[in-house]
Amino acid sequence: MVDKFVGTWKMVSSDNFDDYMKAIGVGFATRQVGNRTKPNLIVSVDDQGAVCLKSQSTFKTTEIKFKLNEPFDETTADDRKTRTVVTMENGKLVQKQSWDGKETNIEREIEDGKLIAVRVCFGDIFWKM
Repeated sequence: MVDKFVGTWKMVSSDNFDDYMKAIGVGFATRQVGNRTKPNLIVSVDDQGAVCLKSQSTFKTTEIKFKLNEPFDETTADDRKTRTVVTMENGKLVQKQSWDGKETNIEREIEDGKLIAVRVCFGDIFWKM
């Protein structure tokens, strides 16, 4: 099921990203850069079934590799150290990050051949791109 996510996806828009970054504790200077960055998301799967998510922009490139349903340690683009697990739920790729007693859920889904809905939830703050 993750195969439908394989490819390169370009961010077109981002709503409430600054509020989200502020809520998780990202500093002002990093938020300013983050608000101007429109990264590509490159999704691939290797022969052993490991998924790679690579976020690539002129500012910063980050990459995580994982197997579905297996927790792993992640260092996020804003340098948070999280315990992360990625699952498939109702056709969505759901990434749950936990750190310091906090949790963020990132939902990615494909609609009409496009990665059009990414919803990020932290408490009552939602970010959608």
